[in-house]
Amino acid sequence: MVYAEPPSTLKPDEVAYLFVQQGIKKHNDRYLAVFTKAFMAGAMLSFGGLLSEVLQGGAAGLTASNPGIVKVLGGFVFPVGLVMIILQGQELLTSNMMIFPMALATRSIPLWSLPLNWLIVFFGNLAGSLFFAAILTHYSGIVSTDPYATFIKTFAIHKAHDPQWHQIFLRGIGCNWLVSVAVWQAAGARDTISKIFATWIPIWIFVACGFDHIVANMFSVPLGIMFGAPFSVAAYIRKSLIASFLGNVVGALFVALPAVYMYLGDYRADGLRDAEDGDVVTQVPVNSSNASDNEDKKRG
Repeated sequence: MVYAEPPSTLKPDEVAYLFVQQGIKKHNDRYLAVFTKAFMAGAMLSFGGLLSEVLQGGAAGLTASNPGIVKVLGGFVFPVGLVMIILQGQELLTSNMMIFPMALATRSIPLWSLPLNWLIVFFGNLAGSLFFAAILTHYSGIVSTDPYATFIKTFAIHKAHDPQWHQIFLRGIGCNWLVSVAVWQAAGARDTISKIFATWIPIWIFVACGFDHIVANMFSVPLGIMFGAPFSVAAYIRKSLIASFLGNVVGALFVALPAVYMYLGDYRADGLRDAEDGDVVTQVPVNSSNASDNEDKKRG
């Protein structure tokens, strides 16, 4: 018997179903495991952020003559961070801003699961980003000389000090719309090379265009403050962190809500074709009646 090769890319409805299943799995994961994955994701994204700043900071002459090329090149190298996060299965706040509303809209997880997951992942991403910024970047001294130190400080000013609050909010929308598209495309790709390429293009766009990603800023803005950027941590939280968080939520919903409307209207009535092996997965809704059964496992 001849077996046909599965298609190289999942259909949009299959990706939507897959994200709901991911949401259920994330809901049932242990809290410490979620935090650890989030810590690692913050560090991985910071690797990409540092590489982008090294490239841009070290190209002062090219910046003076052709700043657009430098922004495009900086955006080109940044996606290595998200690629590592996706391939390792780590927890990133901005992708969960898409996945959890989709699982919640299908009543596959309880309402409290969304804010709890976002809270754990937020602080995990923050801890990983600050660890990388302080220990592996600032105290290691790898970018402590000019032109890198000056660029890092200037970059933080341009990100969190100069723009108005509403501008950062709007930039956050554009950012996570693209990040959610990248995560969607990566989930739909079956092989590693396709996942990398599908991730790379939208992330390249958002960084080159200067949109605001809350977790990326958790590395670049505190690092700039460490290098002497003229604003406080409180000012960063009040102006940049909150605005980019809210903007990122809206940007994720630009992908999540249309997907729910178009592909998940009869989710609970149909079986789910597993994206990996073609088997049918039984959909077991998670609600408040069985959520308490998972508490011991989560705390373990």
